[in-house]
Amino acid sequence: MRFENTGLESLLIEFDPLEDIMNEHGMVRAGQWDWERVTYDRKFEIREGTFYLRIFGYTEKGDIGASDADVKLLTPLLGKHYYPHGVEYGEGEEFPEHLVQTCEKILIAIYEDLSKVAI
Repeated sequence: MRFENTGLESLLIEFDPLEDIMNEHGMVRAGQWDWERVTYDRKFEIREGTFYLRIFGYTEKGDIGASDADVKLLTPLLGKHYYPHGVEYGEGEEFPEHLVQTCEKILIAIYEDLSKVAI
């Protein structure tokens, strides 16, 4: 599921404040990065299954490994995890309304914080 028009897609953020704000909202980078791309996840283990709120980004300049990148964010996604295959975001997936609402609130809060430090 795509969360369209969150405003996040319009932001360009320096890596260090991005990292801090994402962590404050429970979005974890872990090992999901390379020099030009980064992925933040928030895992939800609920009665209906395991889901991930995911935000991808890529560098406009600099690199992630040196913590000197300017990062452009992409449209946030919500996916359901299926063992052992991975996360599915497809149109045929069903997402609990309470989870969608929670994710929307998180994305609004992230946008509010990131827009204060956007380049």
